[in-house]
Amino acid sequence: MLLLLPMLSCADSNAWQTWREGKAILVMRHTLAPGTGDPAGFVLEDCSTQRNLSNDGKLQAKRWGQLLRDKYRADITVYSSQWCRCLDTARLMGLTPPTPLPVLNSFFAGRGDGDSQTQALLQQFATAQTAQPTVLVTHQVNFTALTGIFPRSGEATILALPLTQPATVLARVASP
Repeated sequence: MLLLLPMLSCADSNAWQTWREGKAILVMRHTLAPGTGDPAGFVLEDCSTQRNLSNDGKLQAKRWGQLLRDKYRADITVYSSQWCRCLDTARLMGLTPPTPLPVLNSFFAGRGDGDSQTQALLQQFATAQTAQPTVLVTHQVNFTALTGIFPRSGEATILALPLTQPATVLARVASP
């Protein structure tokens, strides 16, 4: 019986190095929050009206934090959608406190304007380099609009800077 073990490819190693140098950003979909969209009566400021992380999603976020600390041992800039499941993912990673960034908010089911939010994100990260490694925590629709990829919960990509549309994907990173 042949056992195949996953190997870190040279491309993945180069992508992580590019991220550490601030020449790429890591964009991730929030971790596991079962369901689709948000319930009727959604209120941005009230987590009880939203889809929230499951216990598995909380553990997934903590594993992400450990992976990122293993990849980079200094401060990491974290931006997040204002939705509770994204902010909770970002906080549970245990990195620097996340900065809410409205352009990362979901535009699923008409809650926002996908084209204008994506364009604003492209403008915000139109530079060739960030000051330090950067993580963006967002939603499936935002992730897909930027990359053309339909991610699983907690999946990420490392995207080259400056951001373009479609983004230049250096690596896909499964949830740890």
